[in-house]
Amino acid sequence: MKRLEEVIDYKFKNTGLLENALTHSSYSGENSLEYKCNNERLEFIGDAYLDAIVGAELYEMLPQEHEGVLSRDRSFVVCEESLAETAEGIELGKYIRLGKGEDACGGRHKASILADAFEAVLGAVFLDGGFEEVRRITLALLGEKIKLAAAGELDNDYKSRLQEFVQSKGNGFRIKYNLIRTEGPDHDKLFTVNVTVNDKVVGEGTGKSKAKAEQAAAREAVSKGELQFVF
Repeated sequence: MKRLEEVIDYKFKNTGLLENALTHSSYSGENSLEYKCNNERLEFIGDAYLDAIVGAELYEMLPQEHEGVLSRDRSFVVCEESLAETAEGIELGKYIRLGKGEDACGGRHKASILADAFEAVLGAVFLDGGFEEVRRITLALLGEKIKLAAAGELDNDYKSRLQEFVQSKGNGFRIKYNLIRTEGPDHDKLFTVNVTVNDKVVGEGTGKSKAKAEQAAAREAVSKGELQFVF
């Protein structure tokens, strides 16, 4: 835990809060710990303050935008994929206490577990050090993503963008995602997927989950212009 404190630049007065933040329900269940010992309650607190901090930053950065745009941009920053990516960047998965089964299934790289633990750590910081500390850490870890969102450059939902583009071309076009292969052990699998439009391959991508691989395939289709060969 001391190493993680160094990474996030915060020293806990009550290290039990950090321990709770890093305890997944699978661990507490396997070890017959009370519900309050896992990180779900701290995640609840962290989620609330994360929304408030990111929302306030976007409010200041985008003084002319209406509520819908602010909500959309905030969602890009605080979505599961974004938080999991940030958690991976500080190697948060190494510190999480997981049940043996969840650990064996690759839980340390699972987006939902990483995102929840990230929010729980923020919740623990708030309870231990107050709002200004959790704000400082949030902006240090997510500040660049907030700037990208404000600039309109953090829309990572390439599947929706691909769907919208294809629909704009009229009816009769069918998008399909196909699993090509899986590699690696059960706890660290890598998935490769391609995406087709009316059976024409327009993109291919790889990720640690099928969902991430599908997003990567859609991103290639949208970014590299493969769709010009279909329409």
